[in-house]
Amino acid sequence: MAFSLQPDTPPPGPTPALVLALICAFLLAGIVGHDPWKSEDAINIAIAHGFAQAGHWSAPMLAGEPWFEAEPLYHWLAAMVGTVLGSILPFHEGARMAAALLGGLFFVGLAAAARRMFGREAGWAAPLLAIGTLGLLVPMHEAQPTTTILATITAVYWGAARLAEHPKTAGLLMGAGLGATFLAGGLIAVLPTLTLLAIPLWRRHWLATTAAVGLGTAIALAWPVTLALAHPEHLAGWWANELATIAPRNPLSLAHVEWLGWFAWPVLLIAAWMVWRGRRRLTAPPLAVPALGAIAALCWLLAHEPRAAATLPLLPPLVLLATAGCMHLRRGAANAWDWFGMMTFSLLVGLVWLGASALSLGWPPKVAANAARIAPGFAATLSTPALLAAVVTTLGWLAVLVGLPRSPWRPALRWAAGVTALWLSVVFLLMPWIDHGKTYRPVVASLEAALPVDAGCIARRGLGASQRASLDYFAGIRTRATDSKCPWLLVQSHPREKPPADWAKVWEGRRPGDRDEIWRLYRRR
Repeated sequence: MAFSLQPDTPPPGPTPALVLALICAFLLAGIVGHDPWKSEDAINIAIAHGFAQAGHWSAPMLAGEPWFEAEPLYHWLAAMVGTVLGSILPFHEGARMAAALLGGLFFVGLAAAARRMFGREAGWAAPLLAIGTLGLLVPMHEAQPTTTILATITAVYWGAARLAEHPKTAGLLMGAGLGATFLAGGLIAVLPTLTLLAIPLWRRHWLATTAAVGLGTAIALAWPVTLALAHPEHLAGWWANELATIAPRNPLSLAHVEWLGWFAWPVLLIAAWMVWRGRRRLTAPPLAVPALGAIAALCWLLAHEPRAAATLPLLPPLVLLATAGCMHLRRGAANAWDWFGMMTFSLLVGLVWLGASALSLGWPPKVAANAARIAPGFAATLSTPALLAAVVTTLGWLAVLVGLPRSPWRPALRWAAGVTALWLSVVFLLMPWIDHGKTYRPVVASLEAALPVDAGCIARRGLGASQRASLDYFAGIRTRATDSKCPWLLVQSHPREKPPADWAKVWEGRRPGDRDEIWRLYRRR
């Protein structure tokens, strides 16, 4: 499919080697070298660890209790990768490695779809725009189903882009993507993506439509049917949660505008420009596929709370539209975006170096004092390899600033390089400081030391999901929701909260710098 608005002589695309290097650096940085973090990271690692340890793979469990808010696809993959890599990596780092592998599939599918829709050069540019989407920076580097959902949704767009040349293959690819999307993100991810089935129906590709519906249904139903046979009560709880999740709530408000303004930056603006420029050809291929997907996903998001789960179906079509839009940006707009990215990321990388100087050298003193207040007790341990890697990253960013030839793709390439350089700088220079404040390992170890070996059951009050996950993962401690018979009670409360009646406090702990989340262990009098 050739894009009719594409110039007769397409501009030179980004260098493939540079794009691949950016993708690998972006995906792998921050995957290893730190503990499970509050909150999604710890929760999903604990679920995957439960699969690997317990041996039953049908019902997601959190600290031994049913967890109805998770579909299993990512956790299955994370459990397998974490187990396979167990001899060289801790389980939680292996689970995150699964997210990196799925992120690679997302970039491959995105590049393939863009290449089919808008030409060979667009295939190398689409991953750059995805890397530069700010809302994906943290979720793609934690143990979250985010990359799984993005990879499966992108497979649907890849299939839709192949309809003209290979209808049967396209239908199978769309069906596999839709079924896997349901297993990765549930109804909130698959329902807006289902609208893409209108494309083969509209073009009367009956074989492709039948293949997509048949294969998608078979894949989507495989897990619920298995769950119904093994754990029917879990299926009922999960389905009730799914229906509650998709119920429309909080219609269009300023919060949606603010959320989209940063989460989908900058692809939202470029995609909007492409829609306006091609407004008379939105029903013609190849714009019809991402335009239909974007409209359906945007309407879906505006009918729900502005959060990541409802936004993910919107990002692949936005990136595809923005890929086409990059070729047609006005010179003034392209130059403004380019300069904004250069100045912004240069400043942010410099601030990261300033923070590292404050942590390691105590200069500037005011910044060092603020860092110590945020993470009290942290002792800077900047290693020589990390320092050298940060220097190489900064030099690479400077080379990108001065060494790129003029091209319509240059703003996207510099923006993606800026995001990657910033993330790498944070990982190499600040990761130990961040990990010190976000891990539950020390507080769990302190609690474990305060408990006798034969403690028996431990009840809980106010303990969140990520705290329960961390207790289970780090120490194998599982709490109960009721305290009617347990001799121990673990409470998460505010500093001034009074102790419960008939209980004597034995221990108190918190994460460094956390003034609100206090853990207290009580023993029944």
